[in-house]
Amino acid sequence: MPISNNVIELAERYLPILDEIYKREALTTDLDQTVVRFINAKTVQIFMINMNGLANYDRNGGFTQGNVNASWQPYELKQDRGTTFMIDSMDNDETINMTFANTVGQFLRNKVVPELDAYRFAKYADKAGSKDTGDLTSSNIVGKIDGAIAEMDEKEVPSEGRILYITPTKYTLLKQIAGITRFATMTDRQLNRDFEVFDSMRVRKIPQRRFYTDIEIKDIPEGATGTDDGGFDNAGEAINFMIIHPSATFQVNKHAVLRIYTPRENLFADAWKIDYRIYHDAFAYLNKTNGIYMHSEEP
Repeated sequence: MPISNNVIELAERYLPILDEIYKREALTTDLDQTVVRFINAKTVQIFMINMNGLANYDRNGGFTQGNVNASWQPYELKQDRGTTFMIDSMDNDETINMTFANTVGQFLRNKVVPELDAYRFAKYADKAGSKDTGDLTSSNIVGKIDGAIAEMDEKEVPSEGRILYITPTKYTLLKQIAGITRFATMTDRQLNRDFEVFDSMRVRKIPQRRFYTDIEIKDIPEGATGTDDGGFDNAGEAINFMIIHPSATFQVNKHAVLRIYTPRENLFADAWKIDYRIYHDAFAYLNKTNGIYMHSEEP
């Protein structure tokens, strides 16, 4: 049965809303910036340039010939994820479409976005050019971050544009340190110790659930009736903070689709049917891993 025009319009109306939820809720959107070229269903190509450095100049022979190698490097996308839901027509009708709207929004906010963030951070943690481990306390956290900055400086990672990703617990440690305080003025009479920039780095707080060195991507067993399966589980060490320069990473959302079927079009039940699928992956440039620094708990 063909999908009616009003259902197509409904899907088109919800897609921008879903995109806005993704941009607002996903904590890795700062890294959405890479231009890629798709060559088939599974592979993207990333443009890369390699070249020689300086050579000795010969006063008789002149310049030494250098080489520039510009190429599109292939990367295969491996995360093809999706779920379908059905909402009873009476449940939705009795709540004036609120069940439908809330299901779509909460699914993206509470299920899709956390998995995307967790997967990406785990991939970047694995490829980090510099790693450190150990407990962070109020007495050593600034020194650890300073050490990370110094190491990235020594490796000539650009300082402008770096992002400090940190758990709320470790962020609170920073707020407790003397000197990191914003005092109230006589006019606003408010005390605010929150900060958005630390040593010129933009600060992003990452819930610990999304911040592990490895995760297990889960499936829903055939015939399952509960809600415990699917999504992801943490399978590595807890990350305390990461410093990432966006030029070191790239993430691709090749396909994100929302399909909606009315109860009349649904052949299986008197219910609205919602299909959501996203085809994505995240990578680190092999020659720019120094742009990723990770500090995690001891294994």
